[in-house]
Amino acid sequence: MHRFPLEPDRATMTEMGRLVLDRVIDRTDKLPTRPATSSLSPRAEAELAESFLAPPPARGGDLTALLARLDEAADCALETAGPGHLAYIPGSGLYTAALAEFYNRAVNRYGGLASVAPALAALEESVIRWMAREVCGLPEGSGGLLTSGGSMATFSATVAARHHRLGEDLAGGTVYTTAFAHHSVAKAARLAGIRATHIRTVPHTPDLRMDPQAAAAMIRADRDAGLRPFLLVATAGTTDTGTIDPLPQLAGLSRREDVWFHIDAAYGGFFRLTARGSERLTGMEEADSVTLDPHKTLFMPFGTGALVVRDLAALHAAHDGTGRYLQDMASSASVPDSGRLGPELTHEIRGLRAWLPLHLHGVDAFREALDEKLDLAEHVHDTLSGVAELEVLQRPDLSTVIFRVRPANDSQAAAERADEASRRLLERINGHQRIVLSSTVVDDRYTLRVCVVSHRTHHDRITEALKIITAEAKRHTTT
Repeated sequence: MHRFPLEPDRATMTEMGRLVLDRVIDRTDKLPTRPATSSLSPRAEAELAESFLAPPPARGGDLTALLARLDEAADCALETAGPGHLAYIPGSGLYTAALAEFYNRAVNRYGGLASVAPALAALEESVIRWMAREVCGLPEGSGGLLTSGGSMATFSATVAARHHRLGEDLAGGTVYTTAFAHHSVAKAARLAGIRATHIRTVPHTPDLRMDPQAAAAMIRADRDAGLRPFLLVATAGTTDTGTIDPLPQLAGLSRREDVWFHIDAAYGGFFRLTARGSERLTGMEEADSVTLDPHKTLFMPFGTGALVVRDLAALHAAHDGTGRYLQDMASSASVPDSGRLGPELTHEIRGLRAWLPLHLHGVDAFREALDEKLDLAEHVHDTLSGVAELEVLQRPDLSTVIFRVRPANDSQAAAERADEASRRLLERINGHQRIVLSSTVVDDRYTLRVCVVSHRTHHDRITEALKIITAEAKRHTTT
């Protein structure tokens, strides 16, 4: 019988699946003991990366050998799935979401038009409605779509706001955000056709939040100058510091000035599942649109973002489009076509990777994990605040703690020396390879960050992290 190599038989599929599953389980089981950073030298990393630039061969290879190569590539990276990853905003990736994604990729259903896979489209819609209404507090009739991440969600929100407020004439369209907004906000505005000079940076208050009075003054001044303010972007958990902008005040300002109110809650949004987060994130329910990243604080795989909007018709009006070749595809009355709500027509059923873990574990499991992260961040703040050599800037709104080496005095020279000491401190901390932190700049000062998000990060690893940070901070006075 003629063999088709792209169609393995049942026995071959079983063997291949077991080879992959065994490796995944082994790697996942060993995550607590794996180094948080790559242990290869820069030269070895470069050589390994170069080897992967080779084109595919004409004849097939051996799966075991290829998986071994993939392990090498995966090891040549930050261990983002492990408990020691406290840098940036970690995306730890649930094992059960990976299982869902394996199933999803194997059945390979099309997700752009609901009529192609109506039950799976409804499954995805249930996840979106839960995020919009239960998590964000938007009213009945709200909805949205799942995206590849927060950047695409913010872009679609910006396009919807532009279309709704400016129409076809973009002249004078002006956007307002802060220095701590994610860089995707300004990028989305530029991609949506807004001039870079019309992307305003609103001053922030001493506690690193958008200043509503300054925002109001800027909007009024721009309107008086003949510009057309149309979009105000607040952040519910900044990437730099984890700070939440004053959402209720900014919502009120947006209504008074008739501008679209978007909230970037990619990091912070799902903390609304907790009592503390719900209180601190009051005002999200007033948004016109919200960016969420399930691959952050729902612990989903990278590539899982979401945009939810108050008025689904506004999102549809900005993104609708079709072709004659789609004339056989009927639209569903109950489930919108995601391909008509965003720029992507073709995408997989993205909701399955969230639907299965949420239904398998229950929402309470996620709520408890997020509460644990808030507790751990407060513990980090309280402990580091007691280290004389460190300056801890403020209590965390969410699960990010920012700190730096304390300058000897208030002079500029002392601040510069402290910044250099903070750089060396980060190098020494990360050199242990048990944890990895990252840095940012806050009011022109080099600042270190501890971000506790991974569902695998618990008290034991935070205790170890605090010992490393404290010991290395005390060392800087003698080196």
